[in-house]
Amino acid sequence: MPARLRLFLLVSLALGLIAGSFYLLHLDREIRERFAGVRWAVPSKVYAAPMELYPGLAIDAEALARELDRLGYRKLEQPKRPGSYSQSRRAVDLISREFEYWDGREPSRRLFVRFDGNGIREISEPGVASSHALVRIDPQAIGSIHAARAEDRLLLKREEVPDLLAEGMIAVEDRHFHKHFGVSLRGIGRAMLANLRAGRVVQGGSTITQQLVRNFFLTLDQNLQRKIKEAIMAVLLELHYDKEEILEAYINEIFLGQDGSRAIHGFGLAASFYFNKPVAELNAAETALLVALAKGASYYNPRRHPERARQRRDLVLEVFHDNGLIDEAAYERALEQPLGIRSGGDDRGPVRYPAFIEQVRRQLQADYKEADLQSEGLRVFTTLVPRVQAELERNVADGLASIESRRGIAADSLEAAGVVARTESGEIQALIGGREAGYRGFNRALDARRPIGSLAKPFVYYAALAQPERYNLYSMIEDRAISHPLPNGDIWEPRNFDADVEHGEVRLYEALARSYNLATARLGIDIGPEAVARAMASAGLETPPLAVPSLALGAVSLSPLQVTQMYTTLASGGYRYPLTSIREVTDADGEPLTRYGMRVERGLEEGPTYLTNWALERVTLFGTGQGVYRQLPATTRVAGKTGTTDDFRDSWFAGFGSDRVGVVWVGRDDNAGSGLTGASGALPIWSATMDAIGIASYEPYMPDSVQEQQLDRESGLLAGEGCEQVVVIPFIKGFAPEEQAPCAGKDSGGIREWFQRLW
Repeated sequence: MPARLRLFLLVSLALGLIAGSFYLLHLDREIRERFAGVRWAVPSKVYAAPMELYPGLAIDAEALARELDRLGYRKLEQPKRPGSYSQSRRAVDLISREFEYWDGREPSRRLFVRFDGNGIREISEPGVASSHALVRIDPQAIGSIHAARAEDRLLLKREEVPDLLAEGMIAVEDRHFHKHFGVSLRGIGRAMLANLRAGRVVQGGSTITQQLVRNFFLTLDQNLQRKIKEAIMAVLLELHYDKEEILEAYINEIFLGQDGSRAIHGFGLAASFYFNKPVAELNAAETALLVALAKGASYYNPRRHPERARQRRDLVLEVFHDNGLIDEAAYERALEQPLGIRSGGDDRGPVRYPAFIEQVRRQLQADYKEADLQSEGLRVFTTLVPRVQAELERNVADGLASIESRRGIAADSLEAAGVVARTESGEIQALIGGREAGYRGFNRALDARRPIGSLAKPFVYYAALAQPERYNLYSMIEDRAISHPLPNGDIWEPRNFDADVEHGEVRLYEALARSYNLATARLGIDIGPEAVARAMASAGLETPPLAVPSLALGAVSLSPLQVTQMYTTLASGGYRYPLTSIREVTDADGEPLTRYGMRVERGLEEGPTYLTNWALERVTLFGTGQGVYRQLPATTRVAGKTGTTDDFRDSWFAGFGSDRVGVVWVGRDDNAGSGLTGASGALPIWSATMDAIGIASYEPYMPDSVQEQQLDRESGLLAGEGCEQVVVIPFIKGFAPEEQAPCAGKDSGGIREWFQRLW
């Protein structure tokens, strides 16, 4: 060989070695940088409020069992492990799951819950002398916050992964995992031989390490250059990290399904997505199905291709059995089991409660960057109560279908939105943005601005009652036609709901109870539209409405959430609790970040608020809202207001008991009339929901500034023993009538004469 050629070859070899070294260093740096820090962008996980059990809670064994089912607990003859329970008519025995709350870790407990006719009688635990005053059951994971198209995963540590899952996956995917150095020459040779025999690619020789490299760093292109790069990076990965670290990364990275725009990665999330349980509670058949999906999550999708998935699962079970991971009896039992896929996807995703999750997201954006919400794995503990949410969803869907059928309205033409909140905290317990609660579309609860109609009236009457020297509940006001000139030269001429009917002089509380437009319009003009606008702002409306005369009859467009805020202030006696959907936020390790404590301030004066609410009770007793008692027990007192807008475009009902306030809107998205009043559309849905969740009877505390007075019904003056028709009316102290009614002294004089004669 000529010396010049030899020199050229040596130089080329040297340059190749140098270039190859730089290339290896580049790949090595890429691997170390990716594995040294945060390996995944993990969306924030959102949890419902934990279920709290305590003696005296009004719940029966059946209702508790339904809640446990919702959480993915398994009903057994005898509970054997966390996440299982048994139930009888008067008892529920359960083993709760361990859970990391914002205030510490709650251990798994064996609990015996006993019931009587009033609810929970006792909660005991073996080995604990005294019964529990309060226990928390692990909260339902209700969603995640990620980008429009993103990966989602529930990270697992290696010690959290059951041996059957880890060793079973190795047996199926890479049985020499613990022996090779990233690449299996035996596996490559076996795959090449199988592919040559078939004349096409039928088998891959990739190890678990190679699959991990491919998912982390490479594309899925099938070419020689990529395969060589994959093999090199797999060897480098094995040089830097031990087998357990590689296995843990694979367990969290593997693609196992698709939920709409969300890619399901890792066995932790897959266990919830397919079975609604953590990996620790998977049985052999469920474990085998997840391992089977590693070969092709789309091809073996158990929801779309159940038979194909079952065949692959059974093959994996055979591998489990042949490798001694399960015995013969367990193998036979597993083969007999159905796939057991829970319907409807995963409650950890954003599909289940999209309207509520959107409210959570908006509240979080005040304190967190969107990128952090999508990638830092934050844990968000919310105020949602799944039982309340489920009842609101069910009654909206059933109620709209029933209304359409009964009234001859085109099917699926009506829409609705609803909010339920706690009266004394403003915590949102349920929120839906449409009749299809799982649909991620227009969120009417937050974004639909609709005229509120007569829902504005309580704030007119509040503003009047805040002037006790002029108005009280028993004041006479006129329900007569009115023509009011406007600044632009127009004339405002409101009408009553029943067209041209006028009711003459009526008591103030009766005008509100029966929702008389003319009386309310006159009252609003008399006290001034500015006073009405101020009352709404004080109740929590952030942007004060335009102070025009028609505001008294609801000439303001608000969302159901905004209406809920104002009525929560009424329901709480005038205290303004800003509505909230979040309690706590922690980082991925459980360290507290933000606590959304309860905030409260005085919004409305307590005396006039009490009087206004007294009138709102009469709305449901004999006024436009009396239909609530077609479903609610007669012993349950509630207060509320119907709302109907022009041409029957909007049907509203807002009402409250002592513990909850709820708002329901019904209408059409095209703004066409539905023919529904507040009483015929929204009210039945509201009352059915409140009956189902057991709203507490409204029993307000009478403030010191209010006193009750017995009046003669006819004259409105102080009643005495001679008055046959007496009413008890609350007044602001110092402003009750002082004059005796004509009937007051009639019988009392006769009684005095009788006593004198007797004496």
